[in-house]
Amino acid sequence: MHGPASPGWLLVALCAATGAYCLLRMRSTVEEQRRAAGGEAVMGFGMGAMAVPTAVFTPPAWAWPAYAVVFGTAALHSLWLARRRPHHLHHLVGASAMVYMAAVMAASPGPRHHVHGGSGVPLLTGALLLYFVGYVLLSGVRLVPAVAATAGGGAVGWGDRPELARACRLSMGIATVAMLLTL
Repeated sequence: MHGPASPGWLLVALCAATGAYCLLRMRSTVEEQRRAAGGEAVMGFGMGAMAVPTAVFTPPAWAWPAYAVVFGTAALHSLWLARRRPHHLHHLVGASAMVYMAAVMAASPGPRHHVHGGSGVPLLTGALLLYFVGYVLLSGVRLVPAVAATAGGGAVGWGDRPELARACRLSMGIATVAMLLTL
């Protein structure tokens, strides 16, 4: 994404760490955790790859359409899963936001220019920002009781810790807000 290198690398690290933990969650004994973890790992690693600062690495022209295809496939998968499990609608919005950002970056004239110029925030970017800011705030509020409730519990494997899964989703939401702000 366009923007300064230091925050970009922090975003890459956050997304990569989230993706790595999601891979660890795929070893969970809880079936629902395993199902969600794979898609979330793809999102985390994909977001990390998209966030690499362009001052360090300028992706080839084919990279942004490739990101759009990967995230578009994830969006279609989420849409399919949402038929039976409505919580996948959030994954659909997240993957669609990444498709949108990849399309904006593909249309961008260069690493130092903004697509939207001085015309203000486009409606879709603003709507996505509102959604993800709301999601981050709500996720943060939901995370506090989960941490307090599991603090006194028995031994639970790293892949089965609901508060860590929520923290990963929260961090991906924060990363999405940061990426949308750089458009």
